[in-house]
Amino acid sequence: MKILIVDDEPGLRQTLDRILGAEGHDTATASNGDEALGALARDDVDLVLCDLRMPTMGGLEFLERYEAQRGRGLVIAMSAYGDADTAIAAMQRGAYDYIQKPFRAEEVILCVRKAAEREKLRATVERLEGELSSMRGGSEIIGHSGAMRSAIDVARKVARHPSTVLITGESGTGKELIARLIHASSPRASAAFVAINCGAIPESLLESELFGHTKGSFTGATAEKPGLFEEADGGTLFLDEIGELPASLQVKLLRALQEGEVRRVGANTSHRVDVRVIAATNRDLASDVSTGRFRGDLYYRVNVVSIRLPPLRERREDVPELAQHFLRRHNARLGLDVGHIAPAAVRMLSDHPWPGNVRELENVIERALVMTSGPVIEAEHLTDLVSPNGHHASTNSLGQIPSPDDDLSVKRRTLELERDLIRRALERTKGNRTRAAQLLELSHRALLYKIREYGLGE
Repeated sequence: MKILIVDDEPGLRQTLDRILGAEGHDTATASNGDEALGALARDDVDLVLCDLRMPTMGGLEFLERYEAQRGRGLVIAMSAYGDADTAIAAMQRGAYDYIQKPFRAEEVILCVRKAAEREKLRATVERLEGELSSMRGGSEIIGHSGAMRSAIDVARKVARHPSTVLITGESGTGKELIARLIHASSPRASAAFVAINCGAIPESLLESELFGHTKGSFTGATAEKPGLFEEADGGTLFLDEIGELPASLQVKLLRALQEGEVRRVGANTSHRVDVRVIAATNRDLASDVSTGRFRGDLYYRVNVVSIRLPPLRERREDVPELAQHFLRRHNARLGLDVGHIAPAAVRMLSDHPWPGNVRELENVIERALVMTSGPVIEAEHLTDLVSPNGHHASTNSLGQIPSPDDDLSVKRRTLELERDLIRRALERTKGNRTRAAQLLELSHRALLYKIREYGLGE
């Protein structure tokens, strides 16, 4: 364990340092609460041994401030004989245990071992809860903020019923995770969950993808092909970015939802399908209906139950937990052993506006994990990714700060950014398209379309 010893008596600090060092622990020392907080801002620890009577800043004030800065380490308070009231106050402020002075080495060792066992048990419980959650679906839905808990509660309630669901939220907020949670919590959980991004596939191919095609129905149709509706028969079809669906396909989708039938391209007959549809969008579909961009009848058909996912800036309290989750995930994936995120780095992450939401946070953690050479992600590892004042340090695709005279077309700039991200993903994976698709959170099929569209396959 990594342990910080806080006491104003140099002799006691040295004694504890020797005792705990002999037990194999990594120790550091501080002479008062103020000095301890400074040390903890630079480097996180597993355990703090803290005297309650110290000059400058006493143990009780230290506990309050340590709790306020979301310190993860357990605190064992050290109190003199006859100071039981102060020890109780320390326990009320979050201390794990206390040791009464004067103490024997065996007492300290036993107390620290108990704390280590507690941390081991906590880590085990956390792992098992994650595995259980994974079996039930929604294993990566992290967050205890009110807005996120409300969305998850609605998802679990609607899962029991066949109603169509519309999930709204900015890109990167986890709309597909919620869709998967609904499916996994529903009576259809044993059947297929099929997902398609309606904005990632060319219009000329989208109808065939959704509804299938017959042999010879168009150039290249060399065999019968079932569509995604048929693949999802008995299960769930997730229509991501439904707001990008072309007008011609909106009509056909509406008919499929109303009639429970699909007709392959080139076919004369229809197939009955039993599919639960969940749609998602980052657009304001109600506004698109008023402007004629999206059919009103289709909107009301998919918007039976609506779930709004809050952007990350509206649930900043979830950032530390999400960051730790991504740290564990990418440690395992990359074979690394970076154990903690320093408190200063956590504060930096919590202050950032996250325009790319949870997806951006995950990318930042992965990048910081790769860049650090030590056991802790420090604030310095985030400076190129997250600005210290909480503002996004955005650049254009050429790595330059855009000037007011730059092209302000949202569509063109978005396409430029997308092309650049795909190019960088292919470079990072040395051309491995399967891995690049995973990094980009695209289906393999969608990535191939985009590579062809942007001329990146040469």
